[in-house]
Amino acid sequence: MTGTITKIAAVILLAGICSCRNSGPRTGSLSFPVADSVPAGEAEKLSEEALADIVQNIASPVEIASVLQSMQVPFSAGYLAPTREADRLSTNFQKAVMLGIYGADLGYLNIYEKTGNSVEVLSTIKRLADGLRVGQYFDFETLKRLSVSKSNLDSLLFLSVNSYNQIDRYLRDNDRGSISALMIAGVWIEGQYFATQVALNNRDEVLRDRIGEQKIILGDLLMLLRPYSTSSGEYQSLFSMLDQISRKYADVRVSYRLGEPETSEVDGRLIMVQHEESIVEMSDAQLAEIAEMSKEVRNKLISGI
Repeated sequence: MTGTITKIAAVILLAGICSCRNSGPRTGSLSFPVADSVPAGEAEKLSEEALADIVQNIASPVEIASVLQSMQVPFSAGYLAPTREADRLSTNFQKAVMLGIYGADLGYLNIYEKTGNSVEVLSTIKRLADGLRVGQYFDFETLKRLSVSKSNLDSLLFLSVNSYNQIDRYLRDNDRGSISALMIAGVWIEGQYFATQVALNNRDEVLRDRIGEQKIILGDLLMLLRPYSTSSGEYQSLFSMLDQISRKYADVRVSYRLGEPETSEVDGRLIMVQHEESIVEMSDAQLAEIAEMSKEVRNKLISGI
């Protein structure tokens, strides 16, 4: 199976502003924690440039939602994490992971234009953001108004993106990069859950390719989380669970070949964009195991384990 790789510049962007892997200008600005928020022993291993490159290659759940839409897969509220779970979250670890998960859900709702359904998710995100002391960067009232009116989806997406960007910058500037890492993990696992659950009942080569590519992306995510994996039992458990998913990918083969280059004019300059195409080899049995483990990990995170 082959497919053109599309990666998003920022992990928690909830808008479909995607670009190709390592190719051309990017419009997002959300970055993973800078090096000085990583423990000293790991900072030398992961430079800021390396961290940025890894983040650029982690797919947005909106890309997955867009693929589902193109497959004409109906919207399903059953894929969403129950918002009632948020009321019993007690630790910053739990709140940060769920902030990412609900952020992915918000992106799914918005892509399917179920903006009227997003008010409860928005309220939950706001409560979690307040609990992490970053709620001041979340313009809840404006987002709620846009959701209820369904008048301007682009504005809703932009404000969602801007809120997460400001939250991330605040966390990094205040030596709370580990919280940002947890949000990234939450976004990824929820997008992975969407994709794998749909793929079990809908055979689509593009979707299977996106799932197969997550072998590489998950390796990057584990690299991002590794510096924090020994800081507490919760972080260690998260790292271990994601590593279990990674092990299910062991025999999935992903290779790349250069696609056709494109030229475009950006700010008066001619830019060449070099696309890559993925070649994914993944059996139905491998997909089923990946889907089952992804579901198990996602549900454990939602339950607070």
